[in-house]
Amino acid sequence: MPRFVVLEHDSPRGLHWDLMFQHGEALSTWAVTQPPDEDGPLAAERLFHHRLAYLDYEGPVPGGRGTVKGWDQGTYELRSRSDDVWTVVLAGRRLVGEATLRRLPDEETAWEFSFHPIV
Repeated sequence: MPRFVVLEHDSPRGLHWDLMFQHGEALSTWAVTQPPDEDGPLAAERLFHHRLAYLDYEGPVPGGRGTVKGWDQGTYELRSRSDDVWTVVLAGRRLVGEATLRRLPDEETAWEFSFHPIV
């Protein structure tokens, strides 16, 4: 199963959480401004792909972009994926349930993230 990681990223642009999903030879990545287990949809920003090394990395980010530390990690099952919507089932330490990333209409990098825990 492919892996995912959530990194708490203290960066010059402010504290945020990077959601990273192993997809081929890279990590498809989004940033949210609150921990991803918060209620309700969270605004998410689509970022450039990251290297697979971030699946197991904590420490300084090159180029003066702050530091990251692990917030959650695990595996995921891809339920569906299109250019506008990703639906995954997460099996992490904190996040266990279904998550959806949905691109906002007429936006390139603006998405929303919703998480529904399995109780």
